[in-house]
Amino acid sequence: MSDPQGSMESPNLEFEYGDADVFTAELSELYSYTEEPEFSLNRDCFEEDFKNHVKGSRWMELSTDEQRAYVMRLLDALEVTDRDKRLKVARAILYLAQGVFDECDTETDVLHWSRHNVFLLYNMGIFTALLELLSMEIDNNQACSSAVRKPAISLADSTELRVLLSIMYLMVETIRVEIEEDAPERKAAREAFRLELGSPLYNSEPFALLLFTMVTKFCSMSAPHFPMKKVLLLLWKTILFTLGGFEELQEMKVKMRDQLNLPPLSEDSIKVVRNMRAASPPASAMELIEQQQQQKRGRRSRRSAFVDSLEGDSPYAKKQPLVKQDSLDTYNERDPFKNDDARDEEDDPEDVDSGIEGEVDPLDRDVIIQPPPPPPPLRPPTDRLALPKGLPWAPKVRYHTKEKDIEQFLETSRNKFIGFTLGNDIDTLVGLPRPIHESVKTLKQHKYISIAEVQVKREDELQQCPMTLGKEEVEETPAEVLYLGMLPNLSQYVLLLAAAPTSKAKTDSINILADVLPEEMPITVLQSMKLGIDVNRHKEIIVKAISALLLLLLKHFKLNHIYQFEYVAQHLVFANCIPLILKFFNQNIMSYISAKNSICALDFPQCAVHEMPELTAESLEAGDSNQFCWRNLFSCINLLRILNKITKWKHSRTMMLVVFKSAPILKRALKVKQAMMQLYVLKLLKIQTKYLGRQWRKSNMKTMSAIYQKVRHRLNDDWAYGNDIDARPWDFQAEECALRESIEKFNTRRYDKNQNTEFTPVDNCLQSVLGQRVDLPEDFLYSYEMWLEREVFSQPIQWEGLLQAQ
Repeated sequence: MSDPQGSMESPNLEFEYGDADVFTAELSELYSYTEEPEFSLNRDCFEEDFKNHVKGSRWMELSTDEQRAYVMRLLDALEVTDRDKRLKVARAILYLAQGVFDECDTETDVLHWSRHNVFLLYNMGIFTALLELLSMEIDNNQACSSAVRKPAISLADSTELRVLLSIMYLMVETIRVEIEEDAPERKAAREAFRLELGSPLYNSEPFALLLFTMVTKFCSMSAPHFPMKKVLLLLWKTILFTLGGFEELQEMKVKMRDQLNLPPLSEDSIKVVRNMRAASPPASAMELIEQQQQQKRGRRSRRSAFVDSLEGDSPYAKKQPLVKQDSLDTYNERDPFKNDDARDEEDDPEDVDSGIEGEVDPLDRDVIIQPPPPPPPLRPPTDRLALPKGLPWAPKVRYHTKEKDIEQFLETSRNKFIGFTLGNDIDTLVGLPRPIHESVKTLKQHKYISIAEVQVKREDELQQCPMTLGKEEVEETPAEVLYLGMLPNLSQYVLLLAAAPTSKAKTDSINILADVLPEEMPITVLQSMKLGIDVNRHKEIIVKAISALLLLLLKHFKLNHIYQFEYVAQHLVFANCIPLILKFFNQNIMSYISAKNSICALDFPQCAVHEMPELTAESLEAGDSNQFCWRNLFSCINLLRILNKITKWKHSRTMMLVVFKSAPILKRALKVKQAMMQLYVLKLLKIQTKYLGRQWRKSNMKTMSAIYQKVRHRLNDDWAYGNDIDARPWDFQAEECALRESIEKFNTRRYDKNQNTEFTPVDNCLQSVLGQRVDLPEDFLYSYEMWLEREVFSQPIQWEGLLQAQ
């Protein structure tokens, strides 16, 4: 009999999570397959201009000074008023940024010359000139009104914008990625460009805000022709470049903890996650039925089973040493025909023993649990099953939060053993038994004070004592500059999520396909297949850019100040982010992870260097040979991390996960055998476990075990039993309102320069008040006598009453 687990096994996905995919993949995703004919158009525009001004040479043959002189000529030509001539010059610049591929023999040569040309273009000031042209195109009301009136928008409506954004993306992404061969001059240029993009140099705001404005205009339907994929990709890479990626965030976190005199981190979370291994996915309904039938067919009598086990022929003897400790719900699933999200129904007699799948007869139990036969003496010890030596994460205890774990534990213990409490005292242990002493010692040993808790405490002090504590010194970090710029319109920017396609077709309200549809629709089956792949790829890239962008914003704002993070997170919740993400995962996630929506022959730079092979329907259907799609797995992990961030320690949002029945959706996502994705799914299941009821926990013990193995332990957190529900349903709205009030107080105190509060100093010196110059309107000069008569002379003043009041 075959092993029932064999049908459930899927290979581990060799996926390495990072800030972005490999450089060539990020370059290829900039272009839609429908843009492929424009590569030759860019080359023709360059060669036409180059031959007119540089006789008898190729670009690679020019000296650096000659190349600089030619780029300077292109820079001057960008300022012409003729729109068509300006577009040709921009295409010539784009061809340079693409690496003069017509003069290259290999993809490596294209990447080398692209990097060389991009740094040259930056040093010559091309980016600033492109920025002015981009601002002109954004403010081109004629193009916007024309696009609004069109029944169908295609690539042709965004030609100028796509060329400009492509050049800027190539410059940002190429300069952002550092390689070992970079000279010191290039490293200096990279740092200068990073500071330039993050500083308020463009119309007194960072470059990212200009791109956010494009997103807002697109989502409001006032500019439906904007190439949204390119805008979002450029916005994501600009934020990644100016604020920093995940490793930079970890370094900044370590540095900030040191500045706040907090203990160093016990581990590097990035390294811990990368070293985790994936667990076996939970069984599907059909696999459970098949497994149950196999178990029934495989039952034998006690004697025959015992004899077979001695001979090594018993299925139990074969199966027992191979049972994996980290498999998820392989045997302990509920009835597959019942809902996964069943709530606790203690009064229902059917739930008392509702048949955990995989139970065996009492007669067979002894056979299964008896130890395996002793191994032969020649068997090497290394063949044994390797079990994990310890838990991956160091446990933590919250300290400065409203629910102080150590204080709460001591108060409970004092009430139980002594009969009275001591308030906020966490040091006095008189009268408590020795085990309580050891428990308090363990809790204090794993006490963790987060940066956010320190910031909340400091903000409370500033709100209570604004006069005595003085003015707060706010460091002008890139994240602070960006938040200050985003603050007036931040609620509109969360509409980014509205542009993210889910598993179902989008409505007609927002057309995200404007920059992928050609002017002439396909007429053959092959063209239709190619366009279908292109459209699906286009949607996937948009989801990738949005998810990575939102995650970066949340992480950087949380590190910069917790209330900045809470402001963005609350707006995401109000914009239905939680059900949108759950809706995204409520699809066949394995099919999404392994989607083949790419045509390698059309990817840049391969399509620009090599001869185009003949595309057939069979080759398009086959897709690439990769085990999974990197961008889709990257997007899934990002969305899970966003969902974790906005629900962590928020009971009201955790209840939203329960209300939207997220448990079965998240359990299906565990089928993806990738450790990092499984970790964040298990985190989301952990925070709602206490609300799902006893029956759910009983039926999902393997998932509970996986949570214990892979998710960090919070000591005193009663997640696995649900005996202590931390909040009541009627408190949830109050929790969000209290958080919103704290956020508004923070924003008012720090960013409202015109605030008129009771702490504003009053000038009560008669001479200085009368000496102040007051600007009066012109018409007042003609009517001031009437004003004096009405407001002063005819108004009786009770001076005695004024004196008595004092």
